[in-house]
Amino acid sequence: MRRIQFNNIRMKMLIMLVASIGITVALVIVLYALCILILSIPYINSPLAWVVNNIGSKPVMYVVGVPLFFVMYYLGTRWFIRDLESIEAGVREVTDGHFDYKIELHSQDELGRLASGINHMTEQLKQYLEEITHGLREIAKGNFDTEIPVRQDSQLGEVANSINQMSRQLHQSILEERNAEKTKNDLITGVSHDLRTPLTSILGFLEVIEEDRYQDEVELRYFINIAYEKAQNLKKLIDDLFEYTRINNGLPLEIREIDMTRFIKQLIEESVPAMEKSGVEVELEAEEGLAIVADGGQLVRAYENLMSNAIRYGASGGKIDIAVRSEGDQAVVRFTNYGEPIPERDLPFIFDRFYRVEGSRSKETGGTGLGLAITKSIVEVQGGVISVRSDRQSTTFETRFQKAGQDLNRG
Repeated sequence: MRRIQFNNIRMKMLIMLVASIGITVALVIVLYALCILILSIPYINSPLAWVVNNIGSKPVMYVVGVPLFFVMYYLGTRWFIRDLESIEAGVREVTDGHFDYKIELHSQDELGRLASGINHMTEQLKQYLEEITHGLREIAKGNFDTEIPVRQDSQLGEVANSINQMSRQLHQSILEERNAEKTKNDLITGVSHDLRTPLTSILGFLEVIEEDRYQDEVELRYFINIAYEKAQNLKKLIDDLFEYTRINNGLPLEIREIDMTRFIKQLIEESVPAMEKSGVEVELEAEEGLAIVADGGQLVRAYENLMSNAIRYGASGGKIDIAVRSEGDQAVVRFTNYGEPIPERDLPFIFDRFYRVEGSRSKETGGTGLGLAITKSIVEVQGGVISVRSDRQSTTFETRFQKAGQDLNRG
């Protein structure tokens, strides 16, 4: 469209050039006729006759015609030059960033349409810049859910899209920073509470012993035994906390291929004393030779936690079902106990640090509230996934790892 307009403008300029030449020729002819008329009038023809006789009529016509042509051309294109100057001034204002500037042309020709197009373009540009500016102000106020409209047919649309992406990333970074700060505060609060409770008890019993406020040696040994048990719990909490911190700080892994069936069988054998003490039986359903690639040392700690958790809270059910099987490209291990269920409201938080479902499920059994958090960290740091589901019939903890390149066949 713009090319057509400029072609029309060039055509008009050519027409005006030809018209100026034609008018000039016509005027020169008229002047020539006037000169002939003047030469025929006595007494007033002397100066003109002298010019014609000494200079010649043709040079005179040239001298008169050339300036006359320029005068005609100027008069014919004066409106055109004026409009071009207005458009040039408008473009210069827009280039300087004054997008509210309007080119005032009232003509309906090509230059008028060109000026109208420039005004329309700057108006749209101004409105879009105002939208982007408004969005930036909202983002600066912390309203990161503000979305700047993205116009697909504009390069400014790419700018708006980049700003929206930056806003989302900034919002995510701020949320992560706040979450990290909250996590740190929660960790400090949890550690402080869980360290203070046994420590206060230990100090209380030691104070009784220090002040000889016990009746006999039997009571003394009783107080010492309680203080010792509290100290053991305190040590376990510190060990668990150290282990959790070490895992989440990116400890180096010793990756190797592990036969999960043999691994779980060995875990069951090592747990026999605890199972006999709790009166729990284990039934294993396993595929032979199912392998994964992981750090065996860390994996032992994770599955020991799941096993002890199943024994501790599944004792009332009398048995534990363990399944090791292949599902697609994953190796799946499930620990199912039939004890008291985990309340539905607690399931989303069961792997959180220091989270205890209820007093009877942790304090009576001496849990630190870090066991499942450590297990989750060990599983996830090695590319696995852990989940839990619980209802009135059973509670199942499930882990999933990618299978090794090929299964082991070790018999």
